[in-house]
Amino acid sequence: MHKPAGWLVHRTPLDKGETRFVLQTLREQIGRHVWPVHRLDKGTSGVLLFTLSADVARTLGQAFESGAGLHKTYRAIVRGWPLDQGLIDHPLKRMPDDMRTERTEVQPAQSRFATLRRFELPIPQNRPQSQPQQGFASTRCAEVALEPLTGRRHQLRRHMKHIAHPIIGDATHGKGPLNRAVADLIGLQRLWLHAESLELPHPVSGQLLTIDAPLQAEWVIWDEFPECPSAGSD
Repeated sequence: MHKPAGWLVHRTPLDKGETRFVLQTLREQIGRHVWPVHRLDKGTSGVLLFTLSADVARTLGQAFESGAGLHKTYRAIVRGWPLDQGLIDHPLKRMPDDMRTERTEVQPAQSRFATLRRFELPIPQNRPQSQPQQGFASTRCAEVALEPLTGRRHQLRRHMKHIAHPIIGDATHGKGPLNRAVADLIGLQRLWLHAESLELPHPVSGQLLTIDAPLQAEWVIWDEFPECPSAGSD
């Protein structure tokens, strides 16, 4: 299914005030029990896979855990101008609510990125009134394609922060003042991360499945900012 941004996959004590849950809504729509195969963060939109069988969900869940035969692509808007492409090879600690032992667990994690286009937003950076000559008159941003090669919690968000290009709208791993300034500029506040496609072998036939979730209409807002010629990264 195509998960909307701002919806939880299922109920969680970590967000007791939320009332929108994909799992419950989908069950009510089709009148059958469904099982989620994987998770998307609340703010992330896009491809979310469910099954009608607990056994199939378990089988696919193991595939997601290992990454075998899976190919996932995402789209994001990030701060700054990343390189044209690159591999982020940076181990990640398990999140505090995802610890499996009392010891801190560090897991290998890899993500690929490719910059699709670069642009600027009319948002000044670091220009205090006392020193107007400092800073920049605009904020550099980019639209990027992302491919997680492993499946760690918040992996893409944490990896983009690691290379100093946080995803716009990321309240946990991004820049709060910039997120608010962008939301004021475009009139929409959300995490600008979208699960665009998922490729995996069918759990029974083995045939390759490709599931796509086209970008939502709200993404056209970024087309209003003309592409800038490449001038390195920052």
